[in-house]
Amino acid sequence: MRALKQVGQLVVVALVALVGNQVFTAVDGNAPAMLAVGLATAVAALLAYAGVVRWTERRPVVELEPRHAAAGLGSGTLVGIVMFTAVIAVVALLGDYHVDGWGSASGTVGQIGFMAAAAVTEELMFRGVIFRALQERTGTWVSLAVTGALFGGAHLLNAHATLWGGLAIAIEAGGMLTAAYVATGKLWVPIGLHLGWNFAEAGIFSTVVSGNGSNQGMLDATISGPTAVTGGEFGPEASLISLACCLVVTAALLVVARRRGRIVPLARARRGEARTDALGLVDAPATLAR
Repeated sequence: MRALKQVGQLVVVALVALVGNQVFTAVDGNAPAMLAVGLATAVAALLAYAGVVRWTERRPVVELEPRHAAAGLGSGTLVGIVMFTAVIAVVALLGDYHVDGWGSASGTVGQIGFMAAAAVTEELMFRGVIFRALQERTGTWVSLAVTGALFGGAHLLNAHATLWGGLAIAIEAGGMLTAAYVATGKLWVPIGLHLGWNFAEAGIFSTVVSGNGSNQGMLDATISGPTAVTGGEFGPEASLISLACCLVVTAALLVVARRRGRIVPLARARRGEARTDALGLVDAPATLAR
């Protein structure tokens, strides 16, 4: 019965994401409309998730506590932007990223909406539903690995996806974003990290995001060079520089999670003690600076 409830949660969020994507496609090219639709999709997904979880699990949705939203989103977004900026800085120092001038203001505005919707809906589905459900049954480590593999696999559907790109996403984003959720017990920081990283990629530095084709953001720039450095057609997420950067942050977050007692061992999950709502694992202070 609980598994069916969690499938229902996933379906509800996926439907919001699907409708939002259809509307977003219809207004593609209209920056104000793209921003409005993207933000509306993000808000609708948050409300839908909170509503369906509250209804199916009969508990407060502490992983989305409003009092932690500003700090979690703010710190996560800032860290995500700084991380990708560091990656691009290294690529530029190696001579493979060049800024030719200013890009498109409207493109930057539109990317805010698109990336907000993507970050929120994907985090709700992969961390809020799938990871949380698996952790109850298999513990943190198995759930982290499976969720990462699923997240990377989902990106293989993108236009210029590569097997290495999907594996890189599984390790980088699948690992780092899940570790952020485990460490904080809230979804706000992973949503912020996801948003900041993706917005920096497309909205600031105008690079390819996960094999989805070129973007025009704040900077008019070109990136070319060895795939190991630039990521090739998949974009900088398939770069070894991104992989190293994200692995360092993932390790740091997992250390924080262990110190806070948030790692659920497999044996504990098998004894039925890994229910996050029963244990209160998602009901602790959420900011990275705790």
